Amino acid sequence: MTSFEILSDDLKLPNVKHGFFTRQGGFSSGIFSSLNCGLGSGDDIELVKKNRAVVAERMKVGADHLVSPYQVHGIDVAFVMQPFDERPKVDGLVTTRPGFALGILTADCGPILFADAKGRSIGACHAGWKGALNGVFRSTVVEMERHGTRRENVVAVLGPTISQKAYEVGPEFLKAFKERDKSFLKYFIPSLKKNHYMFDLPMFLVDRMRAFGIGKVVDLGLCTYSDEARFFSYRRATHKAEPDYGRLISTIAMA
Repeated sequence: MTSFEILSDDLKLPNVKHGFFTRQGGFSSGIFSSLNCGLGSGDDIELVKKNRAVVAERMKVGADHLVSPYQVHGIDVAFVMQPFDERPKVDGLVTTRPGFALGILTADCGPILFADAKGRSIGACHAGWKGALNGVFRSTVVEMERHGTRRENVVAVLGPTISQKAYEVGPEFLKAFKERDKSFLKYFIPSLKKNHYMFDLPMFLVDRMRAFGIGKVVDLGLCTYSDEARFFSYRRATHKAEPDYGRLISTIAMA
């Protein structure tokens, strides 16, 4: 581990390189300080590019081979064969090619990195509550399976994500989960605000991935909201009335 890169022992596999990057170690300042990798943020785009180059160097790929999508809180997945001319509107990426770092941007939502323990493919996805409920992790693993991976050989690691103690939601949110499956109510506890609840996104994701048959599922147990020194958080920025927020990047590559 470096001061700005968090590693998972479970992804230390032959020919796989990864990193859950923190907000530290970059060039941005102010509310974007300092390793803001969000191309869609209001930060100086040249500084964002310099930040992404730092990550690309750590991942040992060229700057144009650190690829990240235009995330839309959906379940679609892109298979990466070459650098993007235009970022696809998807929330999952898969590749079988060495030399590409798949990058997912988050600031409370769940970044999930996937690796086939047999070395056939890697993947990454962005799972906010909509992606979690609709199964973006499933779409990502199914795409890996299309390229020879077996589900039981997949290792999935959930990186820095907002925790239940910081994730208050309204009644319409709980209703959406209840209508899908009444058993999902166990992921909600009452909050101090009337008719509001605290939602456990990390546990929901872990349980749903295990139920899907993924071989090994790990949660790093890191809360974006509570650790301001290391992580950007959309919700924390909102509570502080800040005009914008930085984006963390989580990456995985085949060597």
